[in-house]
Amino acid sequence: MIPAQFDYVRPTTVDEAVQALRDGGDDAKLLAGGQSLLPVLRLRMADPSLIIDLGGIPELKGVREEGDKVVVGAMTSHYDVTRDETLRQHVALISEATKTVADPQVRHRGTLGGALAHADPAGDLAAPALALDAEFVIAGQNGTRTVAAADFFEDYFTTAIGEGELLTEIRFPKYTGWGARYEKFNRVAQAWSIVAVAATVKVDGGTISEARIGLTNMAGTPVRARSVESALVGQSATEENVRKAAQAAAEGTSPTADADAGSDYREHLARVLTGRAVLAAAG
Repeated sequence: MIPAQFDYVRPTTVDEAVQALRDGGDDAKLLAGGQSLLPVLRLRMADPSLIIDLGGIPELKGVREEGDKVVVGAMTSHYDVTRDETLRQHVALISEATKTVADPQVRHRGTLGGALAHADPAGDLAAPALALDAEFVIAGQNGTRTVAAADFFEDYFTTAIGEGELLTEIRFPKYTGWGARYEKFNRVAQAWSIVAVAATVKVDGGTISEARIGLTNMAGTPVRARSVESALVGQSATEENVRKAAQAAAEGTSPTADADAGSDYREHLARVLTGRAVLAAAG
């Protein structure tokens, strides 16, 4: 199908983008890669009067270090995320998860910020961001504000980004030396996750000293498997200990039942994939 007619602007600064949002009002949509928006437009499930393309704003792209943080511009492509050496060294989990997003064509066009702002519960980057305690910098008419990952994802396809605001960057604490793994289960290649697990652990002398685990598609928003994290800390990184701790992975979740899987099957997947992810992350 052909999208409905709309106006198009391509600002070159964040301030210009915020002003365009203000001028466009409720009928304006941001284009941050377009891998989710364009299909919706073609199906006429949305008919905005104005599209604001963020691709022309250099300050929204790239990766940099700021002290104990690694900062990623919201318009940094998935392809660039997977190739960035700073992220591989200090935030390996986000690199690992991004490698599983869709296919090479989508990874060249899609962006980290666009995927996180879209907040699809089956998307592969929200759970890693939550597990890593990322911070989201949001710009609006009143300046910028920073929102913790735990407060950013509010509901299905809903985030803390307010009317007239846009996501400018994501700030990750450094996890240098931590192992990381993203285990994803889907029925066909490049499909959305039926369930996935993001795990990053720190192992000292064969013992897990710290662990962070996020679950994909186990609720309307990403979920931390805190019971598993607690059970792992202080345990030797053996298969028996990890499998035992992983049995608590579904605690506090509310998975849906749909054509792909029932809720009980998703709970089973969460336990199995958590065990695999933690074992791989622990080496």
